[in-house]
Amino acid sequence: MAKRGKKYRAGLEKIEADRLYAPKAGFTLLKEIDQTQFDATVDCAFRLGIDPRKADQMLRGAVALPHGIGKSVTVAVVAGGERAEEARAAGADHVGDDDLVEQLQQGDILDEIDSIIATPDMMGKLGRLGKTLGPRGLMPNPKSGTVTMDVGKAVAEIKAGRVEYRSDRNGNVHTVLGKCSFSAEQLVENYAAILEEIIRLRPSAAKGRYIQTVAISASASPSIPLDPSRSKDLLEDEDA
Repeated sequence: MAKRGKKYRAGLEKIEADRLYAPKAGFTLLKEIDQTQFDATVDCAFRLGIDPRKADQMLRGAVALPHGIGKSVTVAVVAGGERAEEARAAGADHVGDDDLVEQLQQGDILDEIDSIIATPDMMGKLGRLGKTLGPRGLMPNPKSGTVTMDVGKAVAEIKAGRVEYRSDRNGNVHTVLGKCSFSAEQLVENYAAILEEIIRLRPSAAKGRYIQTVAISASASPSIPLDPSRSKDLLEDEDA
């Protein structure tokens, strides 16, 4: 295990052992212990009581964060005709049909793209790129709202701060919540949007405690455990 730096260890010492923090207290502490020289990204990890081997217990979707994620997002739209014009008008960065599919296949622009939207009729052509787009999390999917005829709306939502999420093979959901420059209140409100969506999508087949653990962290900080049972009064400082 790599040796942690002095700043990391100093931050770790400020996290109380065995404490499950109320969301506002947790984000306030996270901002305090972040010592990076840049505007660090804030991440959140949920460990869920689901069986990811079963298709009916997989979670996947997208949610609009009230305060966005604090960065500009590059969006590509695979569509033709009127839909392509709608995408351009909404602010899409790359728009095209067969020509854009060719660019994506060549891989020249993949590193700069954060999200790909496609109309349903283009998915047959994009499907050939599954081994390229899938591992990068870029393959459009109806559940995340990225396979749609309403491409203008999808572009606008993603540009405004909509984030996609999906459970991994261990039943974890990781998502971005914003930047350390956000206020604690803004981070709590973004967290509340994600939490509400995850609770809403609880699989009926999931048994026992659903949200088992929640942890937040910044780009180079230790993680802070939040109280997984706290779903109301999130802006209050007191732990339950």
